[in-house]
Amino acid sequence: MMSQTDCTNESRCAAAGQASVAAYHWRMPNRLAGETSPYLLQHANNPVDWYPWGPEALARARDEDKPIFLSIGYAACHWCHVMERESFENDATAADLNRDFVAIKVDREERPDLDQVYMAAVQAMTGGGGWPMSVFLTPDGKPFYGGTYFPPEPAHSLPAFRQVLAGVAKAWHDERAEVLAAGGRMVASLIEQNRQTVSGPDGAEAADGASAAPIPQPTRELLDTATAAIEAGFDATNGGWGRAPKFPQPMTIEYLLRRAVTTGDSRPLAVARRSLDAMADGGIHDQLGGGFHRYSTDAKWLVPHFEKMLYDNAQLARVYIHAWALTGDRRYRDVTVSTLDYLTGELRTSDCGFAASQDADTDGVEGATFVWTAEEIRDVVGAEEISPIVAMTYGVKPEGNWEGKTILSRIRSAEEVATMTRLPVEEVRLRLAWAGDLLRARRASRPQPARDDKVLAAWNGLAIAAFADAARLLSVGDNTPDLGRSESFLKSAISAANAVLAGLLRPDGRLGRSWKDGRSTGDGVLEDYADLADGLLALYEATFDERWFVTARQLADAILDHFVDPDGGFFDAADDHETLITRPKDVQDNAVPAGGSMAAAVLLKLAALTGESRYRVAAERAIETVIPYLARYPTGFANWLSAAHLAVEGIDELAIVGAPGDPATDALIAVGATGFRPGLVVALAAAPESGSSAVPLLEGRALIDGRPTAYLCRDFACRLPVTDPAALLAQLGG
Repeated sequence: MMSQTDCTNESRCAAAGQASVAAYHWRMPNRLAGETSPYLLQHANNPVDWYPWGPEALARARDEDKPIFLSIGYAACHWCHVMERESFENDATAADLNRDFVAIKVDREERPDLDQVYMAAVQAMTGGGGWPMSVFLTPDGKPFYGGTYFPPEPAHSLPAFRQVLAGVAKAWHDERAEVLAAGGRMVASLIEQNRQTVSGPDGAEAADGASAAPIPQPTRELLDTATAAIEAGFDATNGGWGRAPKFPQPMTIEYLLRRAVTTGDSRPLAVARRSLDAMADGGIHDQLGGGFHRYSTDAKWLVPHFEKMLYDNAQLARVYIHAWALTGDRRYRDVTVSTLDYLTGELRTSDCGFAASQDADTDGVEGATFVWTAEEIRDVVGAEEISPIVAMTYGVKPEGNWEGKTILSRIRSAEEVATMTRLPVEEVRLRLAWAGDLLRARRASRPQPARDDKVLAAWNGLAIAAFADAARLLSVGDNTPDLGRSESFLKSAISAANAVLAGLLRPDGRLGRSWKDGRSTGDGVLEDYADLADGLLALYEATFDERWFVTARQLADAILDHFVDPDGGFFDAADDHETLITRPKDVQDNAVPAGGSMAAAVLLKLAALTGESRYRVAAERAIETVIPYLARYPTGFANWLSAAHLAVEGIDELAIVGAPGDPATDALIAVGATGFRPGLVVALAAAPESGSSAVPLLEGRALIDGRPTAYLCRDFACRLPVTDPAALLAQLGG
């Protein structure tokens, strides 16, 4: 059972979970009806004879000598819904599938291992990828043909889906030898891709027994080169990187913040701030409800793809609070607060975990919950003196800015509106706040997007880290609202950690992947162990409750026991995981950090807290395997860059001895929690005389003259202990 710690909005959470699948119960259910994944349950009443991935489906394909049609997607995927309506609910299409194939449906969020293996195959076949993924396999799982979305009729250079089915079935019967050969070649190609992850993109392995070239090491020069490449690819006009569609890149911004605080160079910070400001202003940021949509369909951050993902919001909340800690700009603090409020208000489940996502569609219409007409806004706000201020601030026009309606975006600041209206700035803010309350109430009365209620270990780890960092950084000082938020966010982090560990941490120390409806589904993959460990380490520094440190260390030990690649780095699936056609090893940071990059960062922090070299050695070996990519593709390896930054610049170790709640102890803790210090780990010994701390950094620490004391160390070599907060601040460099 997951933790039953009290959570707010439980009735809303439960109702959302029911709404996520209720609309799909209109036929006799197929085999997916017994699953917990909302995405699979959405297909449980299709006429397609779907199987979940498992031995039964694979055995049937072998016994009946049929190819497998593997369809992979996720609940918040707009085009997945489109293909379901057009094809999987169509009786004729279902008849073709049921006659000629064994049809398997997979939720990519429950089985990232399968998604990773077969997405690599589709990308190799087509030069692109995405969801829904449609891939055809031999009965032993080898991919031989694939794509993504196929329409019901030929369109946009794509064949009709039934044409694809007919062509593949014909090839299976008439050209079997060629199909099997193609599958064999694809598997060999995927294995070679994994091999090149270690040898480097240019094939750096030695031939004929010759001595291998020296393994490159991360250096400050490499970090400077990567930073310059990030700056060169920056969209100075709109913020961010790339053209439409444009995705938030919190890992890239996080790395820039780290370089700014380490080097003192103003350029990385300017690039980071331009991107943070542009996203906060844009339609991708939910100006009323908080949180961020998945990506922008244009280059200006105005028109989002309206799904909201837990992993995006967790990472963005964390990077905005880090930006506030570095710059003092209250706007970044406010974005973090509204984003975390969104998570607790809309994504928290009844058992205190966080749900995976909210759908892009409402009743089949993308964005219907979120957009407005000018007339509706006037009707809701009412007062003539308020409506123009809302329009000036959020770009509301009669013609709209998207398909005749308005996506709210912040086009003017309160100061600019005050100048235009000749009102005091505070009056403008008060009127906007009043209007916002009315608009939120109206929006809440509309139909809401469905929610994918499954609780994923990895994504909840990212959320726990965001709540914990926000709680720690907001706890400093005497600002009453910040202190209240700190307490609230800390409770959310603790309750989520309790929930995830109760539901997904098994007695043998291994993790499950997903929890829903009282059931754990799937085995944890590398990112589950690494992301959750990172969240628990952040929670330890926010609470100094050693159970979080102990569990994080156990998860890291499991990584070393079950995921290490002897050639360097980490596999994404454990050594006792289900055997697939290849053992997945994806090193690139995508929408979520690569499991390997997060594992490297966690291991470096644990090396600093424990003094154990095995953690640092494993982390450094992993970083060495991606050195050839870091300067060439920095935005695709941004979390690796942050891990490399820790390895190059080193980690300061702050051990504090003193009773929690003692003002003198709290003053020393506050020094470590003030500002943005990414290269610092902090541990607290409340009772040093007991000598029972689980954190080796605290061993042998004692009070000086009976007063709370701080020891600042690096590689367990320490400076003189201090009892004065000002002296500690000076040791930390101000």
